[in-house]
Amino acid sequence: MSSWDDLVIGYAPPPRTDKPLRVTDFVRYQGASGDFNPIHHDPAVAAKAGYPQVFAVGMLGAGSLAAYVSDWLGPQNIRKFGVRFKEQAWPGDELTYTAMVTDRREVNDERLVDLELGCTRQTGGLHLTGWATVVVTKRQETCVVVSGLVC
Repeated sequence: MSSWDDLVIGYAPPPRTDKPLRVTDFVRYQGASGDFNPIHHDPAVAAKAGYPQVFAVGMLGAGSLAAYVSDWLGPQNIRKFGVRFKEQAWPGDELTYTAMVTDRREVNDERLVDLELGCTRQTGGLHLTGWATVVVTKRQETCVVVSGLVC
């Protein structure tokens, strides 16, 4: 968890790179989300639609980007989150998630931080962009480790 003093404009936490995408990942996401569009798991349907192969469900990368932010700053602190899809991700792609602080301010006794987010493929291609606003609570700033537990 980062403190208010850590989250200066331009700060970027370490990026996170996932293991290579598999069609199994697409199917698992489809099962969890209820989005069963066969273009993401059936090669014949993808080919008929003009694609060289099946490709990732866009929300799979969006969900992983949200997890990156929530693992860093806490899911309870996310106030806004959005993404824009840029290009497909394919089986075998390794996605890397990044964030950078673009603004910070105090509004109605809340400390808010805006983030610019990104998800790139190992090719350098931009899979998606995103943005988030998080609140940095006073408790985060005073949190200490007690008996091996973080408050």
